[in-house]
Amino acid sequence: MKIATTQFTCVPADMSANVRQMAALAAEARAQDAELVVFPELALTGYELDALSADPGLWVDADDPRLDAIRESGIATVVNCAAATGEERPAVETLVYGSDGELITTYRKQHLHEQEQSVFVAGQRDGRFELGGLRFALATCYDNHFDELTRRGAADGCQVHLASSLYGTGGGVEERAAVHPGIARDSNLYVVLANHVGPAGAWTGCGGSALWAPGGALLVEADADTTMVVTADVGQAVPAAEPPALRAGQEERRS
Repeated sequence: MKIATTQFTCVPADMSANVRQMAALAAEARAQDAELVVFPELALTGYELDALSADPGLWVDADDPRLDAIRESGIATVVNCAAATGEERPAVETLVYGSDGELITTYRKQHLHEQEQSVFVAGQRDGRFELGGLRFALATCYDNHFDELTRRGAADGCQVHLASSLYGTGGGVEERAAVHPGIARDSNLYVVLANHVGPAGAWTGCGGSALWAPGGALLVEADADTTMVVTADVGQAVPAAEPPALRAGQEERRS
């Protein structure tokens, strides 16, 4: 199975513009024979916490017609967004659609970073789905710093770990380079990272969207400053290795 990961510069709080970019990237991924494409954290709006806190019109649900161009792209998509919860705050939610546009599953970010805790509500369950004979685990940015989450994915028979994220320039470059190959190595999973590039709220995304093989070998990596799609073939993983001690105390550095 070929999987694509993406990176682009979101237009702040402009869902229509970002959906157009995402639909174009999905079309490019499909042209490269990918069956699944993954987008960064809060890709529909950009990482615009003030705007998301102030404007519920930027929150979506799974059947929001504003997402039609993505759902109709003819490829399975992993779309991270601010989702309505029925409460006063949204969730950072991943929506997974099949190539037919039907919703496969949803996942809400469980581990909110400090600046997110007053804006969003945290999720309470893990995200799983199956596609193309593979079992997938879902995570969003800071989730990836908690070994118990990735351990559960490996123990639950997942072969691929999908991470929609925002890592910034500066310390975030080193963080991005350490965390995701570490998950591939320690949990023996394929790992797919979709990151921002360029301005993203208070940060500047460092790019480097990538895929790693079980054991931690890099399969493909985007550059640091260009909107692009990269793809790699993903197959069955070997049995999971014993994971290391928890890294839950690690802090994510986005800038």
